Amino acid sequence: MAKSDGCAYFKRTSTFWIVSVTLAVGYFACIVFVPEILPLQYLGPFGTFCRYLVDNHADLMHKVWWAAFAIHVFEALVSLKVCSDKGINNTATCLWFFQTFLFGFASLGLLLKFDPERPKQH
Repeated sequence: MAKSDGCAYFKRTSTFWIVSVTLAVGYFACIVFVPEILPLQYLGPFGTFCRYLVDNHADLMHKVWWAAFAIHVFEALVSLKVCSDKGINNTATCLWFFQTFLFGFASLGLLLKFDPERPKQH
């Protein structure tokens, strides 16, 4: 996975974030685009709240979904710049880009923490 020189550095985000972000984004996408497939009546107060949002604020929900999408795209683009600055190779950069697009700051945070140990040049 990670090499000591930093050139091919990639670290998968934790399973917790993979599951949490996937479920949250998937649920939100269903609420926005196909709310009729979700059994909101069985989700108690949360389902009632979601039904209220779907019925009364659908336009706002669409805007928030597209804003979240744009934020993930922006974070993925930032990961390209960070990879370039840290000397990470193209293959690992692609992995960082896609992982950051999918999981957002949970991935970008790992990349930002990475500190390649470069020898000082005199």
